Amino acid sequence: MNKRNLEILGLSEGATEEDVKNAYETLRAKYLEERFMDGDIGNNAAVMLTKIEAAYGELIAEFGESARGEDGENGDTLVRVEELIKNGDIQEAQRVLDGFNERGGYWHYLQSVVFYRKNWINESKKQLEIAIQLEPDNAKYKETYRKLNEKISNDAANAAGAARESAGNGSAYRGETMDSDASDNQMGGNFCAQCLDCCYTYLCLSCLCDSCCR
Repeated sequence: MNKRNLEILGLSEGATEEDVKNAYETLRAKYLEERFMDGDIGNNAAVMLTKIEAAYGELIAEFGESARGEDGENGDTLVRVEELIKNGDIQEAQRVLDGFNERGGYWHYLQSVVFYRKNWINESKKQLEIAIQLEPDNAKYKETYRKLNEKISNDAANAAGAARESAGNGSAYRGETMDSDASDNQMGGNFCAQCLDCCYTYLCLSCLCDSCCR
């Protein structure tokens, strides 16, 4: 393990992945609080936040490479990623995935799931396509891809329907004429005819008043 990164997190040789994670979370909470203080304390906290983020990322990547070498593509590390996803720890799942250099079909499948949880639908679809290319006989990948395409199609159809409905509501008074039937009047239609009726009535009343006042 990188000794300098361990020292930044206050750890020594032999630290486990869990030790690294706990140390990172403790220091991050500490420096996040100090970051808003005045003077050197706040400035140092900002610098340390950057350092511990970098150290943590590199150390987790080392653990990922080590686990890949020992367990293979379908080993314990990717199973752990699956568990992290199920538990909703998407950020940590992504960190572990980033630690792999050799990325097979299962890796791309899990990356697709992470992207989907982030609502990055297009990126999720691309990762599934890569997984299927690498493992064309994998029924799980194909079924997931089919369902994802169905969701994309349904979302597009719903969006188009909403747009049409919105456009229809916005044109409620377009095309209304004096020739509209009585049912239009009941629904607030025949707008122009009503205006003319009102104006005519006002004109008659005005003339009547003028005649009385003379």
